[in-house]
Amino acid sequence: MSDMDDDVYLSDDEEGSETRKDAEESEKTTYEKSHVCPLTKETISEGLSLLCRTGKRLEHAFVKLDLKDKALTDIAAISTYIHIRFLDLSNNLVADLSPLATLNHLLWLKVDRNAVASFIGQPFAELTFLQWLSVAVNRLTDTDGLVGPSLETLILTGNSLQKLNGLQSSHFANLVVLELRGNHLETTDGINLPNLRRLYLAENFIKRLEGLENLERLTILHLRDNHLETLDGLSPNMKNLQYLNVRGNAVADEKALENLVHVSKTLKVLVLSGNPLVEILDYRPSVLILSPQLERIDKEPVTLEERMEARRAIRELNEEEIPVP
Repeated sequence: MSDMDDDVYLSDDEEGSETRKDAEESEKTTYEKSHVCPLTKETISEGLSLLCRTGKRLEHAFVKLDLKDKALTDIAAISTYIHIRFLDLSNNLVADLSPLATLNHLLWLKVDRNAVASFIGQPFAELTFLQWLSVAVNRLTDTDGLVGPSLETLILTGNSLQKLNGLQSSHFANLVVLELRGNHLETTDGINLPNLRRLYLAENFIKRLEGLENLERLTILHLRDNHLETLDGLSPNMKNLQYLNVRGNAVADEKALENLVHVSKTLKVLVLSGNPLVEILDYRPSVLILSPQLERIDKEPVTLEERMEARRAIRELNEEEIPVP
C-alpha cells in the first residue's frame, strides 16, 4: 500500500464523527482544572529531553520540551530557552504565545486544547523555520494573522473557523497538508495554495465547492460529512487529484456527479457512501462512465467486468454523438 493509501484509510475509516463532541469535552475538562500553575524553570527542566549540538563548536543543549497537561496560563519563562526545536503545549490554558518569539529554531509546535482565540499578535512571523504546527481544539474563528513561510503541515481541527483568510502561497509557500476538520466552514473558498497536496475538510457545514481551481497539485480532497448536494466546483485545473471523499453529504441525483469529468484523468478513488444517491440508484456504472480511471468506488475495487461495461457504454455514447451524413 502506498503512503497516500495509508493516509487515506486513516482519515476515512479512523477519523471519528465525534470531532465537535471531543472538542467540547476536552475544553470542558481543561477549564475545570482546579490548580492553575505558572511556568517555572523547574517545570521546564522536568520536560526537557533530546540533547543536540547547537552549532556553536562543541556546545550542546536540550531541544525537545514537553509541557502538556500542566494547567499553564503564562509561558513567559520559556523565552530564554532559545534552542528548543520541538515543543508540546497541549492541554493547557494558554492564550498568548508571544513568549515563543525568541524560539527561532522551533521546527515543531503543538498547542492543541488551549485558549488561543486569534493568530493576530501571535509570534508566527518570527518562527521562520517552523515546519509542523497544530492548534487543534482552541477558540479560533478565522485565520487572520497566521503566516508560515516554512510550514509543511498545518492542523486547525476542532476550532470554530467560519472563514479562511490569508491562506495564500505568499504566506505558505511550502504548505502541503492542511487539516480543517470539525470547524464551521460553509465553503471551500479562501485556499489559494497551488502547492497544497492534501486537504481535509470533513465535519464542516460546506455547501459549495469554490476556489478549487487554485489547487493544481492537490492529490487528496476529504469532504466527508458536509452539506454538499452537487460536485459543482471541481476544476480541470486540479490535474493531480487522486482521492475524493464526499461520504455523508446530500448528493441525491446522478447529474450532481457530472463534474467528475473534470478530474477523470487522475482520479483513482471516490467515496460516495452515505449520500441519498447511493440508496436509490445503481450509481457505480454512471460514475465509471464519468471517471473511467477509477480503481476503487467506496470500499470496493472496480472489477474488470465493471470496467469493460463502462468502456462499452462510453463507445456507444460516442457513436450516438457522431453526426449522420
